[in-house]
Parts: sequence; structure tokens; C-alpha cells
Amino acid sequence: MKRILIVEDDVPIREVLAKFLISENYEVEEAGSILEMREKLENEKYDMILLDIMLPDGFSIDELPEIKINYPEIGIIIISARDSDIDKIYGLEIGADDYITKPFNPREVIARIKAYFRRTSNTGEILRFGNLKIYCDNYIVKIGDKEVELTSKEFEILCLLAKNSNKVFSRDEIIKRVWEDEFISDRAVDVHISNLRDKIGKHWIVTVRGMGYRFNTRGYDV
Repeated sequence: MKRILIVEDDVPIREVLAKFLISENYEVEEAGSILEMREKLENEKYDMILLDIMLPDGFSIDELPEIKINYPEIGIIIISARDSDIDKIYGLEIGADDYITKPFNPREVIARIKAYFRRTSNTGEILRFGNLKIYCDNYIVKIGDKEVELTSKEFEILCLLAKNSNKVFSRDEIIKRVWEDEFISDRAVDVHISNLRDKIGKHWIVTVRGMGYRFNTRGYDV
């Protein structure tokens, strides 16, 4: 699971970002100042920082060169009310990987994060079934050359079934493997399966009456 540090002193903005990130299966931590950010970076590992520029104890953009030297593996997306071209260019030139201006749509932030991880991640494990390709490490699904947009839970269900194509999974098993400790009804599983079928084709996932669901590795032949 990717870990993201939100560095933002505006609590409502921080909470909105955290809510959307958690819904997309990211692990989230928060900091409200440069000092808090430094402490968290020293003690924890992160895959990305969402960074506001103007913080109570200074301009975080001045921290970028040092962060990039000490933590070169961390992606940085600036989210700032400073929206001039000069600010954007300067931020990108000294180490930011992307720059988003306020006000923003949280879904745009999610899209930019996913795009960054796609650009920088290794190919990892790929499952291929005819023209269906599942990039298990990168949360990407393609039919031919076209990428299919799935929610994080839809993707996790698909990977679970595809990696264990010889096994029938009951709804309870899917809930335990995908949602873990969350309270989810059987109906939620059915809805996610239905959405998956709509997006990738109905023949890939077979209903085994009275038992559950399994992945059909030859769905492309149906």
C-alpha cells in the first residue's frame, strides 16, 4: 500500500484530501507545519508528499532541494493557492513532480497521484488473458491498448480472482480478503462484481451457484 504524507495547515482541506486518498486505498498521514513534516520524514517512510507552500512556520518550497537529496524516492506534488506561471515553473524546477493550484477537485489530485505512480513504478507482475492485461502492482487494467478505469476495490477483487483462477471465492471470503475489518454486506460484493462485468466484459467472472465467484481465464473465447 502506498503511503502519502499530506502537509497542509488548513484542516478542512487536509481532511478532504485524506478522505479521498483513504477511499482509494492509500495509507495517509498528516502534518500541519514544516517542523511536523521534518519529524515525520525522519521517522517514517513515504511514497509521496502532497505539499502546501505557505505554512505557519515558513515556505515549504524552500525545503524541496533538501527533501530531494535526502529522500530521492519520494514523489512531491505541490498543492498551493499560488497560481502564477513563475511559481509553478520554479516549484517544478527545484524538485516538485507536479503542481496543482487551489481550489482543486480532489479527484484531480487522485488522478495526478495515480499518473505519477504509473510513470515511476516498475512494471511488476502482469496477468495476461487474451486481450485483458492486469498490472497487479500498479492498479492498471487494459483491454488491448485501452486502460479501464476501476475503483481500488474493483481492482483488488479482480486481482484476487485472477491470481486464484482455479478457486471459487464465496462472498464472505472476498469481503475478508478485500475489505479486511470493515463491515460490508454480501450485496456490496455483488454490486462490485456487476460493475466489474460492465467495465471489462461479463464473461471474465463466473457465478458458481450457491458458492460464489471465480475467474474465467478463457473469458475472451466466449
